[in-house]
Amino acid sequence: MNPIAMIMFLLSLAIGTTITLSSYHWLLAWIGLEINTLAIIPIMTKTPHPRAIEAATKYFLTQATASALVLFSSLINAWQTGEWAIASLTDLPANALSIALMMKLGLAPLHFWMPEVLQGISLSTGLILSTWQKIAPMALILQTSHLLNLNLTITMGFTSILIGGWGGIGQTQLRKIMAFSSIGHLGWMILILKFSPQLSLFNFLLYIMMTTAMFLSLMSVSATKLSEISTSWSKTPVLTTTTMLILLSLAGLPPLTGFAPKLLIILELTKQNASMLAAMIMLASLLALFFYLRLTYITTLTLPPNTPNSLFSWRNATKLYPTTAIMNTLALSLLPLTPTLLFV
Repeated sequence: MNPIAMIMFLLSLAIGTTITLSSYHWLLAWIGLEINTLAIIPIMTKTPHPRAIEAATKYFLTQATASALVLFSSLINAWQTGEWAIASLTDLPANALSIALMMKLGLAPLHFWMPEVLQGISLSTGLILSTWQKIAPMALILQTSHLLNLNLTITMGFTSILIGGWGGIGQTQLRKIMAFSSIGHLGWMILILKFSPQLSLFNFLLYIMMTTAMFLSLMSVSATKLSEISTSWSKTPVLTTTTMLILLSLAGLPPLTGFAPKLLIILELTKQNASMLAAMIMLASLLALFFYLRLTYITTLTLPPNTPNSLFSWRNATKLYPTTAIMNTLALSLLPLTPTLLFV
């Protein structure tokens, strides 16, 4: 793709998200979401492969449906309340709007587009789709968190945690695994949203950090399948080790960064007298833990038969990946800073 065109599309992505973040009016928020959707479709199809075209089509149809529902719900709400302000919602439009925004995020049971779309696009576009594209809908859900239906958020959140773990177990494609990982993490955020929006935002920021680190690591070794990541040890042993640790961080194991949001969410649910729910989501997250541990085992604890005898494979020049190094460090070592980050 022409670099100027690419810069224009990325700029449009940034503008769309900024419009949604800074809007107080449902029509403006909808315009921002639309700009976001239309800007990423050419980025998805920058490699004109049938899989990429299929992924872009699926993404467009899903997002267009969700956007239409957002517009329709906000219109009904404006008819009932007489204003377009994001903060003023009545019950029925609030439910429809939250379902539409959850569809945009890819929460279960409205998640079916997410693994398929992510599988059909490149790793770099997958990174944008898994992180940047979720900022605008998440911001709108956070702004309307006090108006959401508690039963709806708990049902969607628990279903997402269950599907996120269950769907990832049988996968060998890394992008699909990251898609189910995203569904599971968003389930944790939505589940706690009504109880503590601040904790939900904290979880979202750490999710973006860990997912970015994981995608950058996969991009560095150009791995899209389990078989490719299993042979990366002989090429980049240090990066492979940190990739394994990032997977464990995504799984939520101490003393890594990903443990912080899970611990705080369980504590908050216990505080809110929802101990049974806390126990259920901990049991459901064991499914996700299984496939993360399977990935780490394949990545670092097995050596394939075709691994060369030498420790390092020969190469002409070593590339430097400063962004990957910074994101990997943050994704692994932020747990001690959790109290500072939460109570600033």
